[in-house]
Amino acid sequence: MRFTRRWFGTRCLATARRCPPLAFALWWLFALGGNEGRAQAYPRKEIDLEAFVQNLFAVQNEDVNYEDLYESLFQLYTNPLDLNDATRGELASLYILSPGQINNLLAYRQRNGRLLSIYELQAVPGLDLPTIYQLLPFVTVPFVSAQDDPRSLWQRIAAEPNNFLLLRYDRGLERRKGYTAPDTGSNGRLSGRYLGSPDRLYARYRVSHAKDFSFGFTLEKDAGEQITWEPATRRYGADFFSFHANLSHRKRWRNVLLGDYLVQFGQGMVLAAGFSPGKGAESVATVRRSNLGIRPYSSVLEAGFFRGGAATYQLSRRFDLTGFYSRTRRDANLISGGDSTESEADYINSLLVTGFHRTPNEVGAKGNIPEQNLGGNLLYRSTDQNLQLGVTWLQTTFGQRLERRPNAYNGFEFSGRQNHVAGLSYAYNWRNFNWFGEWARSRSGGIGGVSGFVSSLSPRVELAMLYRHFDRNFHSFYANAFAENTRPINERGTYWGVRITPHRRVSLAAYYDHFRFPWLKFRVDAPSRGYEYLLRFSYRPNRVLLLYAQFREENKGRNRAGNVANLNAVVDSRRRNYLINLDYTASRFLTLKSRVQWGDYQPRGGPLTRGFALVQDVNVEVGRLKLGTRFALFDTDDYENRQYVYEKDVLYGFSIPAYYQRGLRNYFLLQYQINRRMDGWLRWARTNLRNADTVSSGLEEINQPRRTDVHVQVRYRF
Repeated sequence: MRFTRRWFGTRCLATARRCPPLAFALWWLFALGGNEGRAQAYPRKEIDLEAFVQNLFAVQNEDVNYEDLYESLFQLYTNPLDLNDATRGELASLYILSPGQINNLLAYRQRNGRLLSIYELQAVPGLDLPTIYQLLPFVTVPFVSAQDDPRSLWQRIAAEPNNFLLLRYDRGLERRKGYTAPDTGSNGRLSGRYLGSPDRLYARYRVSHAKDFSFGFTLEKDAGEQITWEPATRRYGADFFSFHANLSHRKRWRNVLLGDYLVQFGQGMVLAAGFSPGKGAESVATVRRSNLGIRPYSSVLEAGFFRGGAATYQLSRRFDLTGFYSRTRRDANLISGGDSTESEADYINSLLVTGFHRTPNEVGAKGNIPEQNLGGNLLYRSTDQNLQLGVTWLQTTFGQRLERRPNAYNGFEFSGRQNHVAGLSYAYNWRNFNWFGEWARSRSGGIGGVSGFVSSLSPRVELAMLYRHFDRNFHSFYANAFAENTRPINERGTYWGVRITPHRRVSLAAYYDHFRFPWLKFRVDAPSRGYEYLLRFSYRPNRVLLLYAQFREENKGRNRAGNVANLNAVVDSRRRNYLINLDYTASRFLTLKSRVQWGDYQPRGGPLTRGFALVQDVNVEVGRLKLGTRFALFDTDDYENRQYVYEKDVLYGFSIPAYYQRGLRNYFLLQYQINRRMDGWLRWARTNLRNADTVSSGLEEINQPRRTDVHVQVRYRF
């Protein structure tokens, strides 16, 4: 230990010219702490999901998979990256560091050896304090790595602090139409109703340690679903069950996983693991994807994951080989082909991804189609980590043929029982430029690909560019590449993003994206084109005050009302969004957030409609108690002007409701640390409408002008 302290002090002295005084003092305190100092971890900063979401996304909307977003963030938070072993791709996947900052960190690590403390980040050139504060929740510098731990696996599992059970109960207080007595329709049949109770139940257990092991399961029953044991309808207790067992870094076996999992390689043209932010207020870092490999799946989204086995094996220092196999069942409505020589139900016209099994029709579609996936990846990394090359392949086979509805815009969609897609990806770092891309070809012959770069032109200027090309007959079921559409198909586009920091208290972010669609789309009955741009100004005069303002405009084609020969005339439609936000930390116990956002929408030749929302948050923290509240006022002319605003929710929960029509929105979120092992949450939220007598529609309709939801959650840490 004497050698370590002497070496540590000498190393800091040798770099004193570039060490901030605070870091220098902290290093000496750490060194003088002896064994006691090395046995304790630094106090990790608690994650602020609200701020992180608002920085990543320009405008919150329903197209973003927030379940995967929160899952990804909490997995990073509960299993932070080891800064001594993190690769360039893993550091980039945080969407926090610029290419120049990643280069500086890797160069610092190569020049000085392993980091001894998280505080040593202040000695890395180009890492300022605001960036370090953002980074702290997601990184760590462990005193002993998992590979050097002499304890057995069972001993490490038993001693792991990241070991918890989560129980949640949700319920809407007003009665929905789906829970009322059925009506008799004009055809004499009873209308459909929900089979189960309005209670939503959720249970989750997980024990995990970064780059060592992860075991867990998740159970969920949605509101309206039954808890029943009925093998004939593939229901076994809770409606949804997910599980996984994962071991990492076992000699040459980099990763071995059984159960439910995701896979991501390249830029997501073949395989993409859930959340990818795409276009947003973070205009540079989010255009690039990273090689995350195999990742356990523990979300409650009931589609888009694999179930089976996967493994990554290190062939040599430069080559990793990944293989996986999955067999599961997907929800789909079976359609009879009307041919007596075939089975009664011999094709499907779509795969259902909602995960709801509340009505007899939804239960009848549960798990109707077997789906089999077989794939792999061969990844090459240069010894200096500046070059990565990868080849990815995936074959998907359905139990019945998929045949889309005979609409004009479906003319080039996938049809058949089997699809395969293969892609070649690359990433090359040259100085402060990081070039990346992936190009793939599907069985249909369609080509899809993205290519681009991110760069730190100077410590104050970052730039990104991305070009994308997706043929109208390119088919990849598990892709999630950078795109304007929700899927990489029928699109061409070029994106430019820039971030400028003229002063440490001021930042400017902007992007411009031009795109076109060579073939028809849903609600667009002709080839079309469009553009989108965003401007964001942020000002932080001190640590307690943050002000930012944002403007976004989107212009794209949309069908005009009025049908002519089954085709609609396509006209440009313009959508504008404005946002002003002020965050104020009044004291250690009180923070205030004020926000006003508004927008307008106008199709060419049509009326101009508007909408706005005023939001005030008050958050109080006293000892073990945390209280978050919101008061919001909103008024929108129509659904096109609905306003999305992130709301705080219970741990692992999310809430981004659409503020629509005219009314008020309130919520109260109470979090209390009951004891050292147990935390509790209670959330009450209500929407009151002033210009309507009902809320929602269909079976979710409430015959009152208000909607109230209650969430109760308990977490027990073993």
